[in-house]
Amino acid sequence: MSDSRRSRPNAQSAAHASAPDDDADALLDADDARHLLVRAGFAPRESEVAPYVGLTREQAVTRLVGGARSEALTPLPAWTAEVPPSRAQRSAWTPEERQQAQRQRGARYDELRAWWLREMLVTPSPLTERMTLFWHNHFTSGQDKVGEPQLMAAQNVLLRRDALGSFANMLHAVAKDPAMLLYLDGASNRKGRPNENFAREVMELFTLGEGQYSQRDVTEAARAYTGWSLDPDTQAFAWRADLHDDGEKTVLGRSGAFDGDEVLDILLAQPQTARYVSARLWREFISATPDDAQLANIADRFRTSGYDIGAALRALFVTPAFWDERNRGVLVSSPVEFIVGTMRRFDVAYGDTLPFARRSAALGENLFYPPNVKGWPGGASWINSSTLLARKQFVEQLFRATEAGRPHAAAAPTKIAASMPQNAQNAMRRDALQGGMRFDLDGWLSRYGLTADATPGLSAQLQMQHAVLPLAPVDAIAVGSTSGSYLQALLMDPVYQLK
Repeated sequence: MSDSRRSRPNAQSAAHASAPDDDADALLDADDARHLLVRAGFAPRESEVAPYVGLTREQAVTRLVGGARSEALTPLPAWTAEVPPSRAQRSAWTPEERQQAQRQRGARYDELRAWWLREMLVTPSPLTERMTLFWHNHFTSGQDKVGEPQLMAAQNVLLRRDALGSFANMLHAVAKDPAMLLYLDGASNRKGRPNENFAREVMELFTLGEGQYSQRDVTEAARAYTGWSLDPDTQAFAWRADLHDDGEKTVLGRSGAFDGDEVLDILLAQPQTARYVSARLWREFISATPDDAQLANIADRFRTSGYDIGAALRALFVTPAFWDERNRGVLVSSPVEFIVGTMRRFDVAYGDTLPFARRSAALGENLFYPPNVKGWPGGASWINSSTLLARKQFVEQLFRATEAGRPHAAAAPTKIAASMPQNAQNAMRRDALQGGMRFDLDGWLSRYGLTADATPGLSAQLQMQHAVLPLAPVDAIAVGSTSGSYLQALLMDPVYQLK
């Protein structure tokens, strides 16, 4: 249709032009509200957009952050409350029982992934789940080293509880979290044989960033964390004083007989910690390149608030760069954001969420199983020829999910599906059935006075573009396309992957 950046309708353009980008009192139009909600959560339903239209930026951000939850809406699977098998129980297992236990752990991890994806779909606080996902990628732990899914479930609860709370509290809690102690080998850290993995990652990945510490700082800090262990039967955190090195250490220029908590406080006292975490938030929510002056303001707010994450987000979301037109459509949606956002945006009905969790894994984001200690790199790495095709196949699946209500649409296979091997087509149909996905296409189009078979006018086309794309589409759309075909073309456009 157009290869230019999106231009707003004339009335909106005039209003926007009169409001400077750094004006926290500027009023939000529908595009602004969608931008805020897409970036700070998942693509919203239209009913979620309306309450933000007409608010000032300050009011909208206050509403968004102030309404965040600290607990999941849906209950965790009952088994997450079980104590893992004890040493005696494990030692008594037969080979067959060991294999069965391994299969059960794998099945439970899948159930946990399906549970979290469902929570993202139903939550009234998408910001909470986006921040929980952000911290999952910041304080990385995963299935490859954490055998018991109960431990990863408990860490997920911890991250959600503090997702918009105190970063300082979360850092201290995560450092003693059983899943983290297993993932970074902290449970084997003891006097005389310090393991440096956690000490290094807490500086490089969690607080200061690369190049902000020395090897000696790592070695000395590792000594401070000795004695942090796990109960071998319950896998709960256990303090082992006999394994702790209580000698003097020197970390970042400070000396004393520090324990692990005191070293974490030393890290929190560094201005670089606030700047590093704020920069990660910037790259997650604004752009790949922070503006030094605006970032300094956010980091200062973060630090002076006592590491209040909500305060950092409020500063981030009202900073001029967040609203700058040049920073819209510059971030790539992660697989989870793409899938969950599509389903929320179009009010898609579904049953089992495991197929969607598996689809996310196939696209590169397997919940509770990040690729390494640095987590998912994100950004442009989400997209390659294979994953882009798979994302388009998901859109094909979405439109096939309208066929139950519109049987005449099933006669001709879609272009991508028709080019796929028959076994792949069958697998996609099974996924659709297993997920129970149903898309009321005519119902969604009715807001524009259209049905799927109607031909949309220019005004309706522009309205649909604004509803689903951050920028104008880059691929041409056939003149005379029906509304259903036009919408599908928008979702097939590369711009649909952006936010």
